[in-house]
Amino acid sequence: MENKYPQKPGLDFILKQAFFYWNKTLVFQLMFSIMYFGILMTVFFFCDAKYDILNGYMETAKYAKDGVQVYTEQLQKLLSTENFQSFSLWMVGTHIFLYPLNLGFFQIYRKMDLGEQANLGDLFVGYNGTNFFKYIGYYIFWYFIFAYSFQTIILGFVWVGITLFVAPMMFFMNKSIFESIALHFKAMKVFFIEILVCMVVAFIFKYVGFMAFFIGGLFTFPFWNAMIYSLYKVIFSEKN
Repeated sequence: MENKYPQKPGLDFILKQAFFYWNKTLVFQLMFSIMYFGILMTVFFFCDAKYDILNGYMETAKYAKDGVQVYTEQLQKLLSTENFQSFSLWMVGTHIFLYPLNLGFFQIYRKMDLGEQANLGDLFVGYNGTNFFKYIGYYIFWYFIFAYSFQTIILGFVWVGITLFVAPMMFFMNKSIFESIALHFKAMKVFFIEILVCMVVAFIFKYVGFMAFFIGGLFTFPFWNAMIYSLYKVIFSEKN
């Protein structure tokens, strides 16, 4: 396959295309969010019942009146407990397990482009056969670098930016992680502003539904995938 960079489209085209994909798949957006948060919250409450983390936070919060230093010391004690470490592993593992759901949207958007009928089963394409292990392996690699880089905020944002197209390249082009990152750097030389603006718009819109009206977040939360696909489709061409 070859990658080429066509004549640069306007930002309005990329954004309109992303919102088009999102708007035409609202049912899938809702089903994604219900499954995602349903599984995540089930694991959360199961683990809380087992490790009593919420009560631990409530007890720690009582020290806030004693000043930031005292509160921070108590919080660090909570975070260092064996119960909290086990709780964290469960939650991280759940996030990793749920990641392949995102790949389903790439399948759905591609079917839309081809004029084919998408179905609910397409959301689970990331779990088919060896795909599951490939995408899980990638997300483990991505997540642990992100977890450390996010502590500086800026580096976390940069890491998201330089891995933006890894998943669609793995999905559509069968590229490796490092091949995808290398191609992304080449794309950024031409489309830096478009990629940056689209990332910011996608991040804001992804969570705006929760801030404006909580239920709306179930529709806006998966929007990030539509923006990634819209950018990917404009920047890269797949050619045998």
